[in-house]
Parts: sequence; C-alpha cells; structure tokens
Amino acid sequence: MVYSSSMITAVGRYNYPMDYFYDKQKMALILSFVAMIATMIFPYKAYQNKKFLMFLMFGIAGSLIAVDLFGHASSGAQSWIRIGSSSFQPAEFAKLAMIIYLAAMYGKRQDRINNIDKAVIPPILFLIGICYLIAAQPDYGSAAIIFFISCTIIVSSGMTLKSLSKLTIIFLIFAGIFALVVLITGNLSNVFSDNKIARFTGFMDPFGKAGDDGYQLVNSLLAIGSGGLTGVGLGDSVQKYGYLPEAHTDFILAIISEELGIFGVGFVLLTLGFIVLRGFILSAKCKDPFGSLLLIGISSMIGIQVFINVGGVIGLIPITGITLPFISYGGTSLLLMMISMGIFQNIIMRMNLLEEKENSTPKIVEEIHNSQ
Repeated sequence: MVYSSSMITAVGRYNYPMDYFYDKQKMALILSFVAMIATMIFPYKAYQNKKFLMFLMFGIAGSLIAVDLFGHASSGAQSWIRIGSSSFQPAEFAKLAMIIYLAAMYGKRQDRINNIDKAVIPPILFLIGICYLIAAQPDYGSAAIIFFISCTIIVSSGMTLKSLSKLTIIFLIFAGIFALVVLITGNLSNVFSDNKIARFTGFMDPFGKAGDDGYQLVNSLLAIGSGGLTGVGLGDSVQKYGYLPEAHTDFILAIISEELGIFGVGFVLLTLGFIVLRGFILSAKCKDPFGSLLLIGISSMIGIQVFINVGGVIGLIPITGITLPFISYGGTSLLLMMISMGIFQNIIMRMNLLEEKENSTPKIVEEIHNSQ
C-alpha cells in the first residue's frame, strides 16, 4: 500500500523514481525487523535499571531540546533532526521512552503507589516537561498521545480512586499555569495559529470549505466512498493522483479503503485491534508489575494512534497528522513500532516460560514422591 499510494507523489511532486518511497520503507522495515529481534531477545527487566532510566530520561529530553535548537522543519513543525541524508523524529521515541520510564517508576513503587508526594509527583513533572517540549515544536498530536498513554499507565498502576482524584487536581493546576504562561508571554497566536484553526473549521464543515480548510478531509471521504465494499482495485485509486495530500502517510487508510474497500480496511483494523486487545488481556495475566504496565503502555500507544489517525481520516476528530501504526510511510514510526513489539513479545515469552516452570514443578514433585 505504501508503493501504491506513493508512486504518483514520488514522480509528480518530487521527480523521484516511482518506487522511491517504497524502497525507503523497505529498508526501514529490514532495519526495524532486526531491531525487533534484538528487543525480543534482550531481557525486558533490564530496562528497570536506574542507570538506564537516567540515560533514557536525559537522552530524550536532550534530543527534544536539540530539535528546538537546530531541528529540521517539515509540514509546519520543527520536529526532525537531520543526519546526512537521513532524518528521525525524537518525539516518536519519546512515546516508548515515557512508557518504559513510567512503567519502571510505578512498577517498582507498588508498596507506596499512593504516596503522592514522593512516589507519584516526580514522574509526573518529567512527563509534563516532555509534553511541553514536544508541544513547543509545535507537535500537539504527539504530545497528546504521550499524555493519554501516560494517563492509561497511571490509571492502571494500582492507585486508589482518592489518589487519582488528587492527581487530576494537580494536572488541572498545571494546565492552568501553562495557559497563564501562554497568555503572559503572548504565545497565544502560536497556539491558535491560522493553520491550527483551519483544522477545526475544516473538520466542523468540510464540504462547506471544500476548496480550502476542508479540502483534505473531503477528498479522504470521497476516497472512502468510492471504495465501497470491495474497492476499485489495487493500484487503481484516483485520489492519489494529487487530489489527496499525504496519501502515503497520514491518509493511507483512505487509499486502502478506495482500492480494497471495506474488506481491506476491516482486515487492517481487526489486525491492529487484535494486537491491542491481546496486550491488554495478557497484561492482566502478567504477575510482574513492570511487565504488565509495559504491555498496557505499548497496547494503548497503538490503540490511541489508530483512533486518532482513523478519526481524522473519517472526520470524527480534527486532523492531527498522526500516522497509522505499521501501515503509513515513515521509517521512524515503523522502527518505534517494531521495537515496541519486540519488547511486547519478550514479556510474553518470559510469561510463557514462567508458566511452563510453574506447571512442571508439581509434576516433578509428584514423580519424586512416587519414586520414593
């Protein structure tokens, strides 16, 4: 689908070979697959190491500050760091970094999880700092995803309802302070820029603003409507001929719908839904708090991104520029997802090994008893 949706863009917009984006995504997939195998083998409990967590915290914060200082701007946001001919987006890796950090913090502090001052507040302050650095790029979509993922982990950490209520009040206080700072510093025009407002006006009345703010959403809906049940055929999309912007990234699901119909879309969403549901079910069975919270964080990351991407494509929520996990073009996003799935599988493998050991122990004891 990356090849089908990007071939016209490669030739028409950039004067590249037809398979340019396909080849880049293929190389990213090979690298991502190797990274997934590595994280499948590497014991996930090592991520709880204090030195590793310190390196992770400073590494992510430093890379986000570096983006602000000398990052590369694209699509209205300075979110990329360019190294030679390649570039990567630190905000993508910040998602997994926050999952590991929060899972480690709350996994180790189960005995004092309701101690708001010492056990809960420090990770929250770091979370707020990371979200602020990403929102300043500005990349509100990634900041929102990290915030919602973190909320899922916090709610699942074992805190009582009383502690969660206190935490909600703290969040609201910080939100008020942030809004006050924006007003005082005069950055309100950046938060409510013409581009940001256009996303809301286009979302609220796409066909009324079809030639302007609603152009992208209207063409997305036309692509979805054209596909019907079985689609117009693989490679036969009309919307990818310059009508639908970002056809191979943010709006690849619209091209899938146009070419493969509701069956193609259903296959993609059911597969992604299976991964998310499997993660949540196994997290409930995992006896290690750290592993359980990691599964919840990774599953919620995939689920939230799918919801935001699909919601933008069908006009359920404003367009945010979030890619569809595993499907959209983008090496950084694919690498993040495959590394996450490696950790995901590593936890499950160790759960299965532990279960096998527990099941085999009674048999061994019984055999010893019978032999005596």
